[in-house]
Amino acid sequence: MPSATEFGVLPVKSIRIPLSHPDQQKLPRLTSRKRQLTAQNPLPVPHTPSLPSPPDTANLDFREPSRRILSCYDHEIFLKSPSYSLVLSFVFSVSEAAANRKICSIPLDQQLPIIHKLLSILSLIATLLSSNPPKDQGNSRFGNAAFRGFIDAIASQLSTYHESLGSPSAAATGETSSYLLHSFGSRERIDYGSGHELSFILWLLCLNRLSLLPVATFPALALLVFPHYIHLLRRIQSTYYLEPAGSHGVWGLDDYQFLPFLFGASQLLHHPYIRPLSIHNELVLEEEGDEYLYLDMVRWTMETKSVKGLKWTQPMLDDISGAKNWVKVEQGMRRMFVKEVLGKLPIMQHFLFGALIPADEGMGKDDTTTTSEADTEIIADEAHPHGRGPGHVHRDNEWGDCCGIKIPSTVAASQEARKKAATEGLRIVPFD
Repeated sequence: MPSATEFGVLPVKSIRIPLSHPDQQKLPRLTSRKRQLTAQNPLPVPHTPSLPSPPDTANLDFREPSRRILSCYDHEIFLKSPSYSLVLSFVFSVSEAAANRKICSIPLDQQLPIIHKLLSILSLIATLLSSNPPKDQGNSRFGNAAFRGFIDAIASQLSTYHESLGSPSAAATGETSSYLLHSFGSRERIDYGSGHELSFILWLLCLNRLSLLPVATFPALALLVFPHYIHLLRRIQSTYYLEPAGSHGVWGLDDYQFLPFLFGASQLLHHPYIRPLSIHNELVLEEEGDEYLYLDMVRWTMETKSVKGLKWTQPMLDDISGAKNWVKVEQGMRRMFVKEVLGKLPIMQHFLFGALIPADEGMGKDDTTTTSEADTEIIADEAHPHGRGPGHVHRDNEWGDCCGIKIPSTVAASQEARKKAATEGLRIVPFD
């Protein structure tokens, strides 16, 4: 579980009053509480590696991306590989491009044509929601099977979506589009998590490797394209009741997303009056939520919870609000991305490698599964059996995606509560 000390939040300690010697008549000397030592974090703040220049596409062997992290050993190789540094560099560079900027500071009419094309693709995907309505599942709060038809509709249009982007070849389009397809959730499990969010970032990274998204587009990626993607995902989650994939529950930042908190903290780094504690001020959330991703995520979280108060619904966010400033929050988000996303095997076992994001030598090869079947779990000698296919292994006492009960969506719970309130009227609140 992430610790609030990653954000420089000091734990509350009891004050021990020293006992005086019987012969000593004077009171003990008073000491200031301000002399407490700063909480030490063993994990240093991750720096931003240099983003390498795009490769020569003529020398690349484009192919359908596949899983290569099939064991703990493969994961350790990845964490020391150039592809790991490439992903870290791209994510942190996009985040830094949003530093101290509002969303409105990125005028749409001044952006390169590629940004308009990306937004158009997301808008076209949004139109598929109406042609794939959810099935009637009664009052069920679990994933709606109509989501599979929605994903199939996206798959059938991938080539059309990418025609306008200027991909160098059909093979390059095939490799790149696989990441976009995996950006909206698991077709098999009808769930969504930070691994699917990462897949969307990898899609943008692939376009950068193809020299289609230069560094000059990074502010627009963070504050125009990515927010558009997040709002589309909210519609998808509300329509199909996607289940959280491997959710930490209330002990995570959010049931689905992570990167909006990183990009949003970067936006607020040196804000003149919005402080981390301001997330508890509903007026600030209402007035500034449209301009800052962090505040927008907190506002959305509060809207989709049946209990009021971050202390009860998202205690991790509540703890982080005690940080001294946004610099501490942003540093903590960097640590969490390294530790809780790239550093977690249950997430990274679904990471796809191709020519643009190559796997390192020595990593396993998944010859039996295609990307459409990439939702199966990793197999290892220490694997344990379960009812959803072959066995697999967990590490560090992690709660795996398959081991335990399915988690219904909080979005689904709030939607069903609204439906019930509309038919039954106001619920009577009993006296104690």
